[in-house]
Parts: sequence; structure tokens; C-alpha cells
Amino acid sequence: MTLELSRQKMRERALDQFKHLRTCVLARELCLLVRANRVTFDVKDAHSCCAFVAKLCREAGCEEPSELCSKAAEAVLTSEERYLELCEQSCKKCSESRQPREPQRVETGYYVA
Repeated sequence: MTLELSRQKMRERALDQFKHLRTCVLARELCLLVRANRVTFDVKDAHSCCAFVAKLCREAGCEEPSELCSKAAEAVLTSEERYLELCEQSCKKCSESRQPREPQRVETGYYVA
């Protein structure tokens, strides 16, 4: 019974980590890429990239950063200044909601065959 509970816990942790990597980490990396290459992107590029990042944030359950990113995606079409302001706010909110990493430790009770 203990073995099955340990396996189930490990599975849940791995799936949570997968979801976090698939949404939050990917969204952050893509956002940084857009911001770093802003000068080379045209407004359509920035619009589509930011809309995609907003979708990833929404999927992760981060509603406020997602809303700000969606607004930034729309603002880039009309005002670069407003776009940069919304983008900055979204990045700050994203940083606030980061999942704290669990300290890595060796679990001696886990064994999965």
C-alpha cells in the first residue's frame, strides 16, 4: 500500500512539473524572446507572439498576467509605449506568481519498479 501511495505522489509531482514547464516556463521564455528581439519584430509578429503567450498563461491559471499580455498584444497594434507598459506589468505579475521550487532532496522511501 505504501509503495502505491509513493508512486502516486511521484506521479502527481511529475505531472505538476510537466504542466508548469509546458505553460509557465515556456511562456516566460517566449516572452523574453519577444522582448529581446522587439526591434526585429514587426507589429504582427509581436501581436501573434504575445497572444500565444497570453493563451499559455491562461492555461496555467494565471489570469491577471494573461489579461495584461492579451491587452499588450492588442496595444502593440496602436501604441508601442502602451504595449511596453502592459508588457512590463505582465512580466511583474508573472514573477509574483511563480511557483516556488521545492528543495531537492533524496527520498529514501520511493521505489518504483
